[in-house]
Amino acid sequence: MRVADILTAAPITVGLDDNLAKIKRIFDTHSFHHLLVVADGELFGVISDRDVLRAVSPFVDGPSERALDAATLKRHAHQIMTRKPVTVTADEPVGVAARRMLEAKVSCLPVVDENAQVIGIVTWHDLLRAVCGLPRAEPMSH
Repeated sequence: MRVADILTAAPITVGLDDNLAKIKRIFDTHSFHHLLVVADGELFGVISDRDVLRAVSPFVDGPSERALDAATLKRHAHQIMTRKPVTVTADEPVGVAARRMLEAKVSCLPVVDENAQVIGIVTWHDLLRAVCGLPRAEPMSH
């Protein structure tokens, strides 16, 4: 089985200068845990929902919110993303992707072509689903 068989194609992405307010909204309205940061289709980084939790003040949208707390939502994707993420290609075996994830201690791998253009994403959940012989998850709605 190849990565192409289990990846999520055309994942939702954000740009380098998109702010945390937009990124937080995306995570709040979708059930996935990773966003790829791209410019002209080229991968520059990965943002997890945990990255957003660390970057946004816990007082945002609460009764104790101050201007300083709200200002955390103005930070940009490039300020919190993981740069130079570990990647995989669609033609690589699923076992290689799993090993790469374990060795790098990451929970997703962007899937790129030979020109570093994003074509998809594969997560630990996708790998477990494949090992168990379960069908792919439903495609994300954009």
